[in-house]
Amino acid sequence: MPTSDDLKGLMKFLTRDEWHTCFDEVLEDHIGGVLDADQGMELADLAEILGDHWASTLWGCAFEDFLTQQFEVEGGNIVDEYLKRRGWKEGPQSKAYMEALRTSVMSLYEVSDVVFGQSLIARDLIRGGEPILVSDGTATKILKQGDKIAARIVSVMGKNVLAGGLLPFTPEATEALFDTLRHVFAEENTKTLPAIGDEDLQAVAPVFTLSWLSDMLSRTMNMDMPSRENADGDEVVFHDIRFPLSSGVTQKDVAPRLDAHQEMSRADAKFWNWLDATSNDKNNTVEGSSEFSFDATMDNGQRVLGSVELHGRSLYLSVNSSARAERGIALIQQVLGDLVRSPLAEIRTLEQIVDERPGENANAASSKIPPDIAEQSVHQILDRQYHEPLDQSAPMLGSKTPRETAKTPAGRK
Repeated sequence: MPTSDDLKGLMKFLTRDEWHTCFDEVLEDHIGGVLDADQGMELADLAEILGDHWASTLWGCAFEDFLTQQFEVEGGNIVDEYLKRRGWKEGPQSKAYMEALRTSVMSLYEVSDVVFGQSLIARDLIRGGEPILVSDGTATKILKQGDKIAARIVSVMGKNVLAGGLLPFTPEATEALFDTLRHVFAEENTKTLPAIGDEDLQAVAPVFTLSWLSDMLSRTMNMDMPSRENADGDEVVFHDIRFPLSSGVTQKDVAPRLDAHQEMSRADAKFWNWLDATSNDKNNTVEGSSEFSFDATMDNGQRVLGSVELHGRSLYLSVNSSARAERGIALIQQVLGDLVRSPLAEIRTLEQIVDERPGENANAASSKIPPDIAEQSVHQILDRQYHEPLDQSAPMLGSKTPRETAKTPAGRK
């Protein structure tokens, strides 16, 4: 899966005058229309109003669109020109990711079958077709059944993954987007979208950003911000808790005890969803709510309280609140007893996850972003999307992680 270094060379290539000028034009297409409509607002104001995370995400959306476009400069397209001149310096994964972004398309997807920290199913609401499985270790900790996201889904090394520019769409933003698409493609008097192909979507990529940005600014400036609480009413604070296995204990000793507990639902050989046994679809967020949820649900409506995963000599519990951390620790200790030792916890707030960045990067939304700061922004976006892929188990590897598999000659092959 892609890492933060896969676009490093391409980002340095962007500092060339001809490409930087072309990118400024694309960035203006993505956010200029909304800024022009709000008197007195400048590019630098976005980071202050929306926060550095969303300013960087908007920049990333424009950058990914820029990678798909052809310009009247030498080389025409920055990805083609970079790979022609510098491709020999890149590994197979980096080149595959750049080539995938080169032909990528932004669309609106409905999320379902969220496996906390691992994967989701995405259904294209614009182009239709069969839903697809997407591997993801970060967005799946926030998204829930039925959420809608604007994103680019690309295939890299045999897996579908989310590119960095991901925008959560409220019902209002979704309707605004559909209204605009109907207007652009001459279907204003119908409630259904016309047939829209990849080339058409590539041409109107800024419509997604503008629809989201207009809605976000309206809610931010005129309404209360969405709640940062989970379905239990607790403040969202992410806890990653590690239980070392006791001496002589193996994963084969732990797995049967987890399987036997009614709140543990096995997703694969080493991964369990911790479910709320009392929840159902009536307990979940009211349909049509514009609130952004921090809880995933199963198809039967049960809420996912967290995830449990076996890695090497440790068991990991991931939850999104302090209350669930306390409850989960007590549950694991009750179920596993002396099979595990005392837990160690890493605690991160939502702000630390999405906004942890150098302080001098406050003007990330500016079209005159210094190249080194712009590079950091894109790297951080990618880091948030691709969470420790080397330590995630994969069914195609016999439920081992890539790191574990690479330890043996047969596994490396």
